[in-house]
Amino acid sequence: MQKMTDASRTHIMALANQKGGVGKTTTAINLAAGLAELGRKVLLVDLDPQGNSSTGLGIRPEARKKTSYDLIVDGADLQDVVIGTAFPDVKIIPANADLSSADLDIVSNEKRSYLLHDALRQPLMDTYGFDYILIDCPPALSLLTVNALVACDSVLVPLQCEFFALEGLSQLMLTIRDVRRSANPALRIEGVVLTMHDSRNNLTAQVEADARANMGELVMKTTIPRNVRISEAPSHALPVLTYDTTSKGAAAYRALAKEIADRRKIPAVSEV
Repeated sequence: MQKMTDASRTHIMALANQKGGVGKTTTAINLAAGLAELGRKVLLVDLDPQGNSSTGLGIRPEARKKTSYDLIVDGADLQDVVIGTAFPDVKIIPANADLSSADLDIVSNEKRSYLLHDALRQPLMDTYGFDYILIDCPPALSLLTVNALVACDSVLVPLQCEFFALEGLSQLMLTIRDVRRSANPALRIEGVVLTMHDSRNNLTAQVEADARANMGELVMKTTIPRNVRISEAPSHALPVLTYDTTSKGAAAYRALAKEIADRRKIPAVSEV
C-alpha cells in the first residue's frame, strides 16, 4: 500500500490582512491547533503587538520573558524565545507591546526586511523538527509584515464576508507583488479563507460568489462560519477545537487544517 508522507522541509506561512477584525489571529491559533491534531509540529510566531495569539494559547504576560521583539530587534537565540504551550505539538514565540516600537527600532538596519527571515533560519531551528511555522502578522502593512512576507513561503489571507472586503485586498496584493520582485521571488499566496461566513445571509453569499469569481482557486474550499463558540474560546485561552470540540467552528478549522496539510503531501515509496 502506498503511504503518503509530508515534504520534509518546514513550511513557513504568514497570516496577513492589513484590515483588523477579520479573524486573522483566531485563524492562526486554530489552524495551529488543527495541524497539531493531524500530527504536525507547529510553531506560531506572534508578530502582533497586541499579543492576542499568545493570550489565546494561554501564555500569561509574566511568562513572556523573551518575545518576538527580542528575536527580531536584538537577535535573541531561538531557545530563549520559543516556549511550550498546553498543546504538546504547538510551540509559540510570544509577543507583547514592545513590538509597537519595532518598526522604528529596525528602520535604520540595512537588513531590516530580512531580520525575521534570518532569525527563523538559525541552525538550531532544525532540532525542533517543525512541520509548519505560522506567523500571525499585525493588522497593518508595516515593516513587521514585510519581514513576515520575506521570511515565509506562502501567505494565507483571512477575508471577512462583508461589503468592500475584496477592495481591501488590493494593497496587500501589491505589497506581496513588491516583495516577490525585491526579496522573495518564491513567495506565493497559499489561499484566501472566508471568515465569519453566514450561509443564511445574502451578503455573505454575494461576497463568496465575488471572491470565487475574481480569485478562483485561490479561495479555500473551507469557509469559517460565524459561530459563538469561536468568539468565546479566546476568553478561556483555548482554541475552539479544545473549548468546544464538537462545534461547527471546530469542525471548520479542522477542515481548513486538513485542506492545507493535504497540499504538503507527496507520494512515498510503496511499502509492503
